[in-house]
Amino acid sequence: MLGGVLQWVCVLGATGFIGGHIARAAAAQGWQVRAVRRNPQAVGAIGDVAVQWVEADLSDTAQLTRAMRGCAVVFHAAARYPSGAWNIARAVRDAVAEIQRVIDAARAARVQRLIYTSSLSTMTATADASSAKPLSDADFYRPSTVRSAYFEAKWAMEQRVLAAQDLNPVVLLPTAVFGPGDVKPTSGRLLLAAARGWVPFYFEAMLNVVDVREVAHAHLAAVSRASTGARLAIGGHNLSLQALLETVDRVQGVRRRRVRVPRWLACAVLEAALILPDTVRLAKVWRAVDASRAQRLLGYTPRPFEATVRDALRWFGIA
Repeated sequence: MLGGVLQWVCVLGATGFIGGHIARAAAAQGWQVRAVRRNPQAVGAIGDVAVQWVEADLSDTAQLTRAMRGCAVVFHAAARYPSGAWNIARAVRDAVAEIQRVIDAARAARVQRLIYTSSLSTMTATADASSAKPLSDADFYRPSTVRSAYFEAKWAMEQRVLAAQDLNPVVLLPTAVFGPGDVKPTSGRLLLAAARGWVPFYFEAMLNVVDVREVAHAHLAAVSRASTGARLAIGGHNLSLQALLETVDRVQGVRRRRVRVPRWLACAVLEAALILPDTVRLAKVWRAVDASRAQRLLGYTPRPFEATVRDALRWFGIA
């Protein structure tokens, strides 16, 4: 779809974690990158990358249209992230209205392809985390399975994108994303907490982890390799929470003692500690993920998770 280096791509969420890496990878590939931001001073983790910064807000269709005009592809890595279990219907309405503005702007700007960064939550077909069968992109969330504005809104937005067939949409479902450049941070909070010795317990759980650089590679590859309406799980390694924490220890050259506790108790402690409720709800349904289809189709091989942790901690300034 992109014929040469003069083609422009637009990145929504360029000051964020995944969006920043998409912009960096696209520029490294020789594409012209229009990076969208709300704050005219914000550069996220890509202040060293040659991009064209433009200001636009997801609440303003006209601004979005101007930002996208002349771009063959739009990468949308800035979708709404509602939280909580109250006013779910309103959160879903707001999320759908926002994604519809993105779709309307892309149509008005005559964008050829919309690559949308969705969520692992839309593969969570059941709240039963005890199942030994890995999740895959053939699994679909059932609305109201989890009482969560996040789960419901992410599902509704994904469905709206897939319905916009005229934009040749592709939906990508990253698993737990780690690596350098986690500016907020997001999932990197777990690595930071572990590296600082703030995680004295673990519970039995499997999860899939993926390096943010592989996620960015998948987004770029999807431009030409994914079919219209494709929905692909972007994952790396399946490992236990205990193994994840021990990887942090190994990178730091330390050994920490942790107590194994029941999953329900761990989640209750996290909720009491005011960890984001939807982060806890997602932990309740953590499962292994089969991402082999995307790895074959999009041509990426997950790097060792230890290398991901090492690079992330170095970026955070933690030895």
